[in-house]
Amino acid sequence: TNSICFTRKTSCVRRRFREFVWLRQRLQSNAVLIQLPELPSKTPFFNMNNPHHVDHRRRGLQEFLEKILQDALLLSDSRLHLFLQTQLSPEDMEACVSGQTKYSVADAIHKFASLNSRFPIEDEESKKGKTNAESDSESSSSGLGPSDDSISSGCKASPASEES
Repeated sequence: TNSICFTRKTSCVRRRFREFVWLRQRLQSNAVLIQLPELPSKTPFFNMNNPHHVDHRRRGLQEFLEKILQDALLLSDSRLHLFLQTQLSPEDMEACVSGQTKYSVADAIHKFASLNSRFPIEDEESKKGKTNAESDSESSSSGLGPSDDSISSGCKASPASEES
């Protein structure tokens, strides 16, 4: 993107249709006076194996994003930035935006942009005051390492897919 609003100039994020629905609902609740564009209709018989269905939905979602990115008020919504520049789930985006994480929005974009993961899971035992020696012997997942379908998750470097 050429917009100075975005931390990253290019990003490639995989999103499900329901995540677009979530984003539209959040943007609408924060910008009540703005008429947001509609998402493509959710067809009950959507078939991922039908190239026409997939292309129609992809074009509809792309048009939706292009339209919302033209509105300065919507560009100020942190959820939009997290949606377009990180792999975080809607729950993690909400937690970050509402200050329930130790990460700011900018930190999340920098740390979780190319990872297909959520925030690191904090060990419940260490919260209860367990000593470092005891917690070092246990294995835990930080959520920071790449997963099987992380960085190279099928995103192609094309102008249309790179723009936010």
